[in-house]
Amino acid sequence: MKKILIIEDNVDVRENTADILKLEGFDAITATNGKEGVQMAIQLQPDLIICDIMMPLMDGYEVLEYLSNRPDSGSIPFIFLSAKSEKSDLRKGMNLGADDYLTKPFEASDLLNAINCRLEKNAFLKREFEKNLDGIHAFLKEASDLLGEKILPKKYDTEVYQRNEEVYQEGHPSNNLYFIKSGSLKTYKTTETGKEFITGMYGPGKFVGQLSILSKNESYLETASALEALEIFKIPKSDFLKLISEDPIVSKKFINIISNDLVEVQEQLINMAFTPVRQRAARTLLELEEKGILKYEDDKGPGIPREDFAGLIGTATETAVRALSQFRSEGLIKMGALRKIIILDKEKLRRIADYNMAY
Repeated sequence: MKKILIIEDNVDVRENTADILKLEGFDAITATNGKEGVQMAIQLQPDLIICDIMMPLMDGYEVLEYLSNRPDSGSIPFIFLSAKSEKSDLRKGMNLGADDYLTKPFEASDLLNAINCRLEKNAFLKREFEKNLDGIHAFLKEASDLLGEKILPKKYDTEVYQRNEEVYQEGHPSNNLYFIKSGSLKTYKTTETGKEFITGMYGPGKFVGQLSILSKNESYLETASALEALEIFKIPKSDFLKLISEDPIVSKKFINIISNDLVEVQEQLINMAFTPVRQRAARTLLELEEKGILKYEDDKGPGIPREDFAGLIGTATETAVRALSQFRSEGLIKMGALRKIIILDKEKLRRIADYNMAY
């Protein structure tokens, strides 16, 4: 049973609203003023809050602002209830983060529709989707339903690329967001001298191309090339933009799904700026193994050229080769067929990555 907190100083409105919700199977609890409402919200953790604006002790704006800034109550859906209908009141409430706004007097159907809509969207926001093709399709279907129209197809076609084949090219129009089903790819920028500067390596469950779609020049900021046989599917730019602009709940969830790689990029830049080469090399080897680009105790992965590895750790190829040679002499890695790197001792590499200890 969903628990709904009603914060309202008018006894008739408070009791009538509670009666409507109880008849619909909700657990309706009430507070007579803003201060009491805040205390009950923190203590009882309701699934949704309905709050009047003009109240003694704390008005509705103060209630929302206080609860929004707490980690234990900041995500509770919040609906304002007020006799005021001026646009300035509506705008202020929405700017503070309210999910909806009902004007008194209201119809029971309007109240219930608003509550059910917010509960459904909040459940969607909390739902975890698998980082695979079925999970992404499930997200797209639910997002399409929440947006109120079938603007997104239920399935996107999968495309296949062979090793070294380009998925997209730097400077070309950024028409698609890509999701990797299987295999791996690298992204890189080309310098004025024609050299490749590696910006990332990605395996199954990762998105690429999101920053390019949002860039002002509307072109890909880098080139993406397959490291091995690659299965990938694309989300058209038009659908991408709908997912991040049509509804704040859908947008928040979608951005959370596709932004994990952006966090990795930020960590990579910090890593390159402040840690020694040996530590950066160990971290990168472990990250590549986690992505499936390198393998533990076998050479079935796609492998990685030495110059690409050097680009990932932000150093010259010769320096990267020296770091790898030292790891090999210490028994942490070995070279397999076609000089693929095979990790032999993840535990010691992890210690080096975490503490830069000489083992």
